[in-house]
Amino acid sequence: MRDLPPAFAAHLAGGVTNLCRCWSLRRRDGAALGFTDHDRDLTLAGLVHAARTGLEAAEASAELGFAVSGGDVSGALTALGITEADIAGGLYDGAAVETWLVDWTNPETRLLLDIGTVGEIRRAGDAFVAELRGLADRLDSERGRTYRATCGAELGDARCRVDLAAFRTAGHVTALPEPATLAAALAGSFPEGFFSGGRLTWSTGANAGLSGDVRVQVGPLVELWEAPPRGIAPGDAFALTAGCDKRLSTCAGTFANAVNFQGFPHMPGNDFVARTAPGSEAVLDGGSFFR
Repeated sequence: MRDLPPAFAAHLAGGVTNLCRCWSLRRRDGAALGFTDHDRDLTLAGLVHAARTGLEAAEASAELGFAVSGGDVSGALTALGITEADIAGGLYDGAAVETWLVDWTNPETRLLLDIGTVGEIRRAGDAFVAELRGLADRLDSERGRTYRATCGAELGDARCRVDLAAFRTAGHVTALPEPATLAAALAGSFPEGFFSGGRLTWSTGANAGLSGDVRVQVGPLVELWEAPPRGIAPGDAFALTAGCDKRLSTCAGTFANAVNFQGFPHMPGNDFVARTAPGSEAVLDGGSFFR
């Protein structure tokens, strides 16, 4: 059972309703955007919710218990707020979304339907479908430490304590053999694959401020997992941070940081269960134990 605001309950009891949906979206960089499926702009709590965006509600679900509820919102990529480059750049990943049911004749008469975050965004041509995930989705996030052989920290964070300044270099693009592969000039010489699994952050060019994960680095070639959302031009500068495969041997040999290793390298693996007892190999010939 849910208690409705008195004004909203009175509107529903009136027999004829003037309802639409509004979505208030706040990105992690602080930008706030509003959208509505009504045919004119509406202002809620000082935020203008733009119409004419092609935005509409699709399937929605509600679950009992701790199951994750949510829904979909579909629309067109327009100049009124959402662009393909911003989506590809991750600006909407994890953005907070409030879904409202609003009396468009009096926007102050409204009901908060759901609070959630933006999940997967699927794009097709000039359209997109954004998945909205309920608050229960946060229960799926890993909290605390887990027992595993590899390190559970991120290179350079408070638990790792590696000074990244010693494992970072500047560089610039000299050529673009493929959309996600860069021919680069790096400031210094490094071992082969030193930046594989690392991070590339653009400092100039159309992608300035954005980052991407490095798939592999072979000599002057740097291959990213995904092509940057905006075009790359020769001369675009970036900072490249070393990668870490989270093994103890790498932590000790490459970063001299074994004392801060956040894994359990001596923990038995799954093969330990099937391993024979020491000294028993001679009698395990398939014969009877009782002869």
